[in-house]
Amino acid sequence: MAPSATEPFESQTATTSRVLVKPWSRPQPTTEDLEWAPLVKIDLSRFDEPGGKQELAKQLYDAVTRVGFWVVVNTGIDDERVLKQFSIGNTFFKEHLEEKRKNPCNFAEGEYFGYRENSRWIGDTGVKENIEMLNIPKAIPTYESEPKHEIVKENWEEISKFHRDVWEKVARKLFVLIAIILELPENYLADAHAYDEDSDDHLRYMIYNVRTQEEWDRAQAYSKGGHTDFGSLTLLFSQHVAGLQIRTPEGKWQYVKPVKGGITCNAADTLTFLTKGFVKSTVHRVVTPPADQLNIARLGLLYFSRPGDTTPMRPVPSPVLDRLGLLTPEDKDLNEPVVSGIEYVRARVKDVHHKTILDKREGTSFEFKGLKVQNYYN
Repeated sequence: MAPSATEPFESQTATTSRVLVKPWSRPQPTTEDLEWAPLVKIDLSRFDEPGGKQELAKQLYDAVTRVGFWVVVNTGIDDERVLKQFSIGNTFFKEHLEEKRKNPCNFAEGEYFGYRENSRWIGDTGVKENIEMLNIPKAIPTYESEPKHEIVKENWEEISKFHRDVWEKVARKLFVLIAIILELPENYLADAHAYDEDSDDHLRYMIYNVRTQEEWDRAQAYSKGGHTDFGSLTLLFSQHVAGLQIRTPEGKWQYVKPVKGGITCNAADTLTFLTKGFVKSTVHRVVTPPADQLNIARLGLLYFSRPGDTTPMRPVPSPVLDRLGLLTPEDKDLNEPVVSGIEYVRARVKDVHHKTILDKREGTSFEFKGLKVQNYYN
């Protein structure tokens, strides 16, 4: 097996009780000539200008309904704060395994808070997944008792502020823009994903550890991992190791280019359910990095927004959806029983992650109480 790019520090706490967070900086971009997806760029500094939201909604329309991916810039979140979060994540992944294992994800219950170890085998390839992640719940009273790793406890004030700011400055505004597209009250979707309500939103530190080319080849010969995300919105902060690809509306796989100071965004399954497919949950995957980045770990910082305990997975009462003939009488019946956002997401997480071997899922789908999604995309 290839060595991890995150070998543990010998002793980060030898002279202090605190975990030393070493500064992390983005690696150099690849010099390879890759085929980049042309993604629209949404300037959120215009959001509060007169008519700004309406103009941004027009710019976002095609990305939300056809492409499914876009980039936001000028969010009001300083890059210094972003780099600090990357640094915390990078430091965590260098911790000894016994420390990381203290608070594992409870996949048996579909809960995604805590540490996910890179322990699953990829079928019969003899190769394990190279992904580790740490998922941190929202900083609200419901989750105060959730166990925290030492590095999270020590940096909680900064992490919790960043966590809420990402929702307020980015996710909330995107929900407003999408609501405008749907001709809904502006806060309709933001309220359905409200930060202070119970939901499985989380801030994620993630790393793709280094593999050899041969290990990448074996893993991807088994499965290239095309998938859609479980929740409503995914926000990916810019790093520089290429590998993320989206499947374009034309059916081509193209790379997603990091944008300086930008956040790459994509719509996900529950938002597609809520809009009867009008908002597109786009298929994407992570593939072998370019040759000049093969020996660099791909560190990630993401935010996932998911509908909560009080949000029924019933199509929204959008005049746009109605005009398109997408809403049925059952969709409009408020007495029709439906699953909540948190129920669906946890059922989906359990189905995908509560296993020790990553199995092939071509031709299969996941269905839960009337909601259905494909498990795998070529």
